Amino acid sequence: MMRLLIASIALVWFSNLEFNAQEAKINWMTVEEVTEALKDEPRKVMMDVYTKWCGPCKMMMANTFTNKNLIEYVNKNYYCVKFDAESPDPTTFKGEVYSNPNYNPNSKGRNGVHQLSIALKVSAYPTIVYFDEDLNVIAPISGYKQPRQLQVLLTFFNDVFKSDTPKEKMQPMWDKYSSDFVGTW
Repeated sequence: MMRLLIASIALVWFSNLEFNAQEAKINWMTVEEVTEALKDEPRKVMMDVYTKWCGPCKMMMANTFTNKNLIEYVNKNYYCVKFDAESPDPTTFKGEVYSNPNYNPNSKGRNGVHQLSIALKVSAYPTIVYFDEDLNVIAPISGYKQPRQLQVLLTFFNDVFKSDTPKEKMQPMWDKYSSDFVGTW
């Protein structure tokens, strides 16, 4: 009887953990969904450009994009896109259709590069492309990032960056912000 009670409590506890883990996820959207969402509620956009074979991309999915604080922050302040840089699917961005004409469905490993990745000047994976509320590129930033490394970028682009700030003033603003920044994630 005692074993049954302990087993029941453990089952409820583990089920609750799994339910909570499933709840805490980034609200990934397609480019087209973000385009529509921006019409109703303007926000900055974070696009994770990845490939299926990329080890650091997989590490970011497992270690960075599962951080509770990061998830809460981006879901509140950004629209998030997860974009496969080798996808065969056409994508409409700012009224233009992009595709992957060199995609080979029989290819193992690396494949053709999607035209949208090229247009966004993505040359390494993972790359997070940050956009303003009008889908203008703020910056593509390549490389694996831990939650705290993303926190400084996310908060800077959301809280400090303004589209109308002259580019020559932006670097000193970033230098000051990043040197004074104390991460909490």
